[in-house]
Amino acid sequence: MASSRTVLIAGAGIGGLTAALAIAQRGFHVVVLEQAQQLEAVGAGIQLSPNASRILIALGLGDRLRPHVVAPEALRVMHAQTARVLARAPLGAFAEERYGAPYWVIHRGDLQTALVDAVRAHPDITLRLATRVEDFALHKNGVTISVTASQRAGEERGGALVAADGLWSTVRTRLGHADAPRFAGHTAWRALVPADAVTGELRALALNLWFGRHAHLVHYPIRGGDLINVVAIIRDDWREVGWSAPGDRDELLARYSSGLWPAPARRLLAAAPSWHKWALYDRLPLAEWGTGTVTLLGDAAHPMLPYLAQGAAMAIEDAAVLADHLGARPDDLVGAMRGYAHARRRRTARAQAGARRNGTAYHIGGAGALLRAVALLAMGGDRLIKRYDWLYGWKPT
Repeated sequence: MASSRTVLIAGAGIGGLTAALAIAQRGFHVVVLEQAQQLEAVGAGIQLSPNASRILIALGLGDRLRPHVVAPEALRVMHAQTARVLARAPLGAFAEERYGAPYWVIHRGDLQTALVDAVRAHPDITLRLATRVEDFALHKNGVTISVTASQRAGEERGGALVAADGLWSTVRTRLGHADAPRFAGHTAWRALVPADAVTGELRALALNLWFGRHAHLVHYPIRGGDLINVVAIIRDDWREVGWSAPGDRDELLARYSSGLWPAPARRLLAAAPSWHKWALYDRLPLAEWGTGTVTLLGDAAHPMLPYLAQGAAMAIEDAAVLADHLGARPDDLVGAMRGYAHARRRRTARAQAGARRNGTAYHIGGAGALLRAVALLAMGGDRLIKRYDWLYGWKPT
């Protein structure tokens, strides 16, 4: 296929793989370039809210994903010291009926495997591993990128380049955005707990969110309920780059002390056979996402703090909107790229801001925590979920 009908994608994460499938669906040939030697099914749980699940289903991934997902029946918000349920918002059938798509949770590795299998099965997508995108040069026929593949330099040509290469994006830097990510003052710890290691409400088919002082806790079942995904986020000054550093369980339990956290939450933390942690980083919204036929996607454009559970969802949305613009303007890729960025900037900035606000609200203490509890009790679960209609009800246009 002519290089002008080839779209190059840097990065084979969730955003890059989804973009490959969506763009190929519009008649383009896609080459995905990933620096990792192999794609491993790593990570822990991930939330696929209706705004994301509807896109994956539309791409034909529903049958691949359904054996691996769990559809939580409710979101439960709890007070850390008292274990009182402050709000219970319906999900399950309620969310699917309200938003026209399910609210799923899944192991990140299972989602990645489904995407990789679909990409490898598609005749118009090429996936190249051990290939790092180093730089790009625009020309009248598209873009040429320099790569390092198996420690050897080379080039690739295409009509457009999509940088889905994450928070520390090389392409973003080459576009002139040299600002470093900002440390958010928190560290996230993750673990997978065998469901048979705990009892009672800890195994409930629900998204559970505990609010504490300078810390919060999220847990929900994955893999058919056999595992419980646990994420504990604490105020911290540890800033190591990466998202898979080993974490010490005793250190974490000391931050979730018995004087501040109830026994069930501490039992769940203690039941984890191992922990990994990563420092949380953020970036301010960009006014411009690219130049010519080069653009950013996902965390490379708008990294999301985890307090809205929308990092993967926003990248999946990006992929769908980008594909729509490319499909509508196949002979004007520059216009398609700018139209995509224009369509996405306001929404992704709103999601970033919402995540930051939640991060403040989740960890507040003292009188602020009391006001938060009173507000949640007064609001009730139905009004709580409706506050996110703008987020979950979104559809590509």
